[in-house]
Amino acid sequence: MSDKLDALLEHLKAHQRTLILAMAEHDGLPAQSALRQVAELENVIAAVEAVAAEEAARKSNA
Repeated sequence: MSDKLDALLEHLKAHQRTLILAMAEHDGLPAQSALRQVAELENVIAAVEAVAAEEAARKSNA
């Protein structure tokens, strides 16, 4: 499972990075929808990291 969580985490981070780099290409402030997407991805990334840490703790206690 940890391999799948790691892969998901990498995909999410890559997508977030792509969005941020695209926003940086434009002058001025990014659209609210783009900012919202980045923020939502940040929340999902944190959740996946938390689940991965829980899984690692379970394996080390088993």
